[in-house]
Amino acid sequence: MGDACGIGPEIIARLFRDPRSAGCVVLGDVEVMRRAAGFIGGMLAVARVDSPADALRAPPNCVPVLQVEGLPADLLAAAPGHVDARAGAAAAACIARAVELALAGEIAALVTAPLHKEALAAAGVGYPGHTEMLQALCAPGREPPPVRMMLANDELRTVLVTIHLSLRRAIDAVTFDAVLQTIRIAQRSALAWGLRAPRIAVAGLNPHAGEGGLFGDEEARIIGPAVAAAHAEGIDARGPFAPDTVFMRARDAAGHPGEFDIVIAMTHDHGLIPVKYLGVAHGVNVTLGLPFVRTSPDHGTAFDIAGTGRADPSSLFAALRMARQLTAQA
Repeated sequence: MGDACGIGPEIIARLFRDPRSAGCVVLGDVEVMRRAAGFIGGMLAVARVDSPADALRAPPNCVPVLQVEGLPADLLAAAPGHVDARAGAAAAACIARAVELALAGEIAALVTAPLHKEALAAAGVGYPGHTEMLQALCAPGREPPPVRMMLANDELRTVLVTIHLSLRRAIDAVTFDAVLQTIRIAQRSALAWGLRAPRIAVAGLNPHAGEGGLFGDEEARIIGPAVAAAHAEGIDARGPFAPDTVFMRARDAAGHPGEFDIVIAMTHDHGLIPVKYLGVAHGVNVTLGLPFVRTSPDHGTAFDIAGTGRADPSSLFAALRMARQLTAQA
């Protein structure tokens, strides 16, 4: 369900007015979803179900909600458009329950609505976002699997070496092992999608990919050797390339295929700005490396319009479509 104070419940409600929602179930709170149905107007039923399988029998124009236990009793008092610890706690509980169901094989994939990082922190949740939480929850008591964030649309796929770190810390986190591991995860994931020989471009960290060491040595000292090691393993990885041009080379545009299937970017904004510039409504966030498929829309909680019924569900539809595609190919 995402953050109850954001647009997540509203865009989910809009999703269930469309036949493409068939087979989906909402993990969240029945009353919050009824409030969201009211925000978007029109006739839309919200029904509590006892298991994900029950959602398969839900009639059209009905939102089947699997009520997550242990949510704050006064969750409905959390007002749309505001950071609220109750909403953060509820969002975390919904994610935890979804992971349990995914690991048990009761759901085929997980599509997450946006949560708010400040609300998570206010609730005392020890993870900065979905990715880190999912990583920890899918391996309780064990070393969590290495995961990476990919943002994708029909024109471009970008996988990040570092995610939610300050830029200063992210630069320090660009290591040989981190870059090589990212390339490996991207390769394995792409093979699972059905790409027979994924072409992976690796972007540099510095302007002009360091310009031969004039603008930084990370390319020669860290990134280049990691690319060479991946290539020695039989992975078609190339680079490091200048980060201001490699995305154009990889883009599938106007029927012209790009040179690469995936771009590896060193930092959060290096990788996400190009994809988001092509249209937030079409972007999908995919977590690579988990034992189940997880996607999410390419936008946040949009507190400025939460509760108005004006939120665009396009990216949520795109996330659902990609989840189904990846699940069919896994």
